[in-house]
Amino acid sequence: MSGSPLLPVAPIREYPPAPIVGVGGVVLSGGRVLLVRRSHPPLQGQWSIPGGAVELGETLEQAVIREVREETGVHVTTGAFLTTFDRIARDSDGRVQYHYVLTDFLCCPEPTGAQQPAAGSDALEAAWVRLEDTRGTAARYALPDWTLRVIQQAAELSRTLPGFSAHVTDCTQ
Repeated sequence: MSGSPLLPVAPIREYPPAPIVGVGGVVLSGGRVLLVRRSHPPLQGQWSIPGGAVELGETLEQAVIREVREETGVHVTTGAFLTTFDRIARDSDGRVQYHYVLTDFLCCPEPTGAQQPAAGSDALEAAWVRLEDTRGTAARYALPDWTLRVIQQAAELSRTLPGFSAHVTDCTQ
């Protein structure tokens, strides 16, 4: 069909033909981090930072702002790049079942935007969690080590950025 616009196609998430580019937002405010409980595999039922796949035509920063808003209702600005890493999960036969290349950003709630989280797309729950409640073996949120590391990295970085403080509500830059 000539002249028909191409519509974006959602990436095949399970057993993808290529890695999927994704983003995550470590949203800090008032000594708390914004977490979501995932409603879909590969982390279904588990707590994580909000994020998801980059859509065609989006920058990484646009994608993280959109994903945080879609999953939690919280409006954010991006602060700083934190890390990029591979998240590869294999099935029992050793085949790649999920492969994401994820870029995480330090984010801050917009002072004039919604700040009370409410679970949206891809989330069963969304909540502000005190940083100290994310650590330890008895932690309710049972975050994976890589998530704990990036939250710690974001908290440390937030203390060094001019105008950004994870310990106050207004952490705009």
